[in-house]
Amino acid sequence: MKKFGSLMLSLTLLGAVMAGCATQPADVLRVANETSFEKVKRQGYVSVGFANEKPYAYATPDGKLTGEAVEVARTILKKLGINQMDGVLTEFGSLIPGLKAKRFDIITAGMFINPERSKEVAFANPEYSIGEALAVKKGNPLKLHSYKDISTNNKARVAVMVGAIEKDYLTKSGVPEVQIITVPDQPSAISALQAGRADAITMTGPSLQAVLESAKDAGIERVMNFEQPVIDGKSMKGYGAAAFRIEDKDFREAYNQELEKMKSSGELLTILKSFGFTEQELPGDMKAEQLAK
Repeated sequence: MKKFGSLMLSLTLLGAVMAGCATQPADVLRVANETSFEKVKRQGYVSVGFANEKPYAYATPDGKLTGEAVEVARTILKKLGINQMDGVLTEFGSLIPGLKAKRFDIITAGMFINPERSKEVAFANPEYSIGEALAVKKGNPLKLHSYKDISTNNKARVAVMVGAIEKDYLTKSGVPEVQIITVPDQPSAISALQAGRADAITMTGPSLQAVLESAKDAGIERVMNFEQPVIDGKSMKGYGAAAFRIEDKDFREAYNQELEKMKSSGELLTILKSFGFTEQELPGDMKAEQLAK
């Protein structure tokens, strides 16, 4: 009986071992075939490439990864059940090669969507837009709402920083050189407007907003219904988004679904505002596919 009992026990143990061995190849196969999205959900963490550029993505002095693009991604990923984000600091020009080489899973650097980049990566829908902006004296006495308005009013003078792209945009919009005042820096632009040497100042939206918040001058206001310049038939407004590998379609789709919910609820604007953006920098209904053309 003892021998029979030992034989039965051995057979039972052997069966258990064989059963375990039978399921192991299936588990290995499942992991081998899982998508990047399935992998990061299983692991509970994701690696993101960033380029240390404020306000989009940067490391604080204590080593925390933050920024507009980072916090938007962090919020969306948590909604997808991925609670940990590991940053991989990368030069901007190496972000796309790094993503394709699988050094990280997503690019969260506020990267602009354009046709060339869209051939290399799959962009999520835009989370913000960046365009030009205009500030004037309170009440906008000259009724300036575009560069064209400046060009058709020979009394309007606009201050722009030396070397800034806005000077090219102004001249290509028909603003005569005599109406353009060049200044060395942002504080000098504000001073020119305050002193009446200029009737308007212009720079990108977030930069202008930061300057106005720093100046704390109730006599100056941002033109909130500013019309973006169109140069050579193209709008100068850019749109930034997270980027995925082209094959990671399920990851991008899930990300886009949560992003759309954040747009509708106002949660996206709340995050943008914490980094100096305003309603003017919301992406509207623009989609990545439109910007990829």
